[in-house]
Amino acid sequence: MEAFLAWINGIIWSNALIALCLGAGLWFTFRTRVMQVRGFAEMCRLTVTGQKSDAGVSSFQALAISMAGRMGIGNIAGVATAIAYGGPGAVFWMWVMGFLGASTSYVESTLAQIYKEKDAEGRYRGGPAYYIEKAMGLKWYAVLFAVATVVATGLLLPGVQANAIADSASSVLCNGTADTCAALGGSGMLKLWIGLAVAFLLGLIIFGGIKRIATFAEVVVPFMALAFILMAVIVMIVNADKVPAMFADIFSSAFGGHAAFGAILGQAIAWGVKRGVYANEAGQGTGPHAAAAAEVSHPAKQGYVQAFAIYFDTMLVCTSTAFLLLSTGMYNTFRVVVEDGKETLQAIVTGVPGVQPSEGAQFTQAAVESVLPGWGAGFVALALFFFAFTTIMAYYYMAETNLTYLAGVRKTHPLATLLLRLGIIGMVVFGAYHNAAMAWTLGDIGVGLMAWLNIIAILILQKPALQALRDYERQKKLGADPVFDPDALGIRNAGFWSGKK
Repeated sequence: MEAFLAWINGIIWSNALIALCLGAGLWFTFRTRVMQVRGFAEMCRLTVTGQKSDAGVSSFQALAISMAGRMGIGNIAGVATAIAYGGPGAVFWMWVMGFLGASTSYVESTLAQIYKEKDAEGRYRGGPAYYIEKAMGLKWYAVLFAVATVVATGLLLPGVQANAIADSASSVLCNGTADTCAALGGSGMLKLWIGLAVAFLLGLIIFGGIKRIATFAEVVVPFMALAFILMAVIVMIVNADKVPAMFADIFSSAFGGHAAFGAILGQAIAWGVKRGVYANEAGQGTGPHAAAAAEVSHPAKQGYVQAFAIYFDTMLVCTSTAFLLLSTGMYNTFRVVVEDGKETLQAIVTGVPGVQPSEGAQFTQAAVESVLPGWGAGFVALALFFFAFTTIMAYYYMAETNLTYLAGVRKTHPLATLLLRLGIIGMVVFGAYHNAAMAWTLGDIGVGLMAWLNIIAILILQKPALQALRDYERQKKLGADPVFDPDALGIRNAGFWSGKK
């Protein structure tokens, strides 16, 4: 089974998808006239303004929900995995993907706002399935994306996050307090207990609906991110003498100029882009679900906010993890070699002996522990819990939104909603107990499927998002608070906005 899943993952995450992600980011950066630079001040302003209503959440709450989805283990374990396979150069390509991804995020999130609608219970709903049907007129394509997203976010991806929580927590408990580990039945049983505990906490949140998810996210997400960034700053200050060499390694190996890492340039680009997409989710189609839930006067407003989310996620949080690892030397890097049709790993750097690429969180724990012995590993385990838990919570919201889309004008059947909730809770327990390699493979398959379907769609449907950007900028120059009128712009099937006039 693992070999079959790895084969499927290799097809989905071929060089074609990597080229598609980079190409889309470059194209949207050009078409938006580098809005991620020109509009940076506006992004910051809009992030902390806005209103909420009975139907929608505030811009900041929508940002927090989308950030909850973005800031998962990809920010801690995923970055370490990218460095394990691509060396320090992978960090540079993650930055490139983050910069380009900001414009991609603007396009998909603005489209979600333009084509959002109210569901049978009066709440805002939107996302790729909605804009694919309304703007492209391809119901089958929209249904395909919705089904893929329900499967990916409801079944495949939660296990990755839960597995990382269980691995990091058991690593701390079993290494530091062996008696506690033994009392709970050993590492395997401990992971099962952790999975059950996480599943219970998740149930308390998701059975409360979008408002409870939004409230929880807006409190927890900023706190956990800032605490983690502060930790990275402290570690870098302690290792200040190693920072110049760290930057030299990143830039030299990113272009194949480093003596040790030059042979894995292809791996650096591939894994930098792959983990960049996984971490910031630009183009993946997950962020638009939360973007559509925001109460705004113009779709471009939430597009700006979601573009800022990519900066925050990649340039701050992912970079913090990378600097933790590289400044302390607590990372492993391997060269992938194919012999007789089988892939083997040849070590280039071994900073943490015995730790495999799929166990990325342990690299980050070792990095903090090297500077703050005795509690560094526990801090990372706690940070990873909050990162991963809020991501699972956001995954449920995305799956629920697509389930709502599949129900159409009817109210989603209570049994379908219950099965989804029980399914995601069950996958949390399964993922926590199962091995990390399979969990990551399943997660990669889920991300890749959504990315293929969504990026193709937004490349075709980009025009309304670009029209909204120009309209927003025009109204801003006139000194007005922009208000959206799709009919004046020739945008069809934006029923929610046409009905507001």
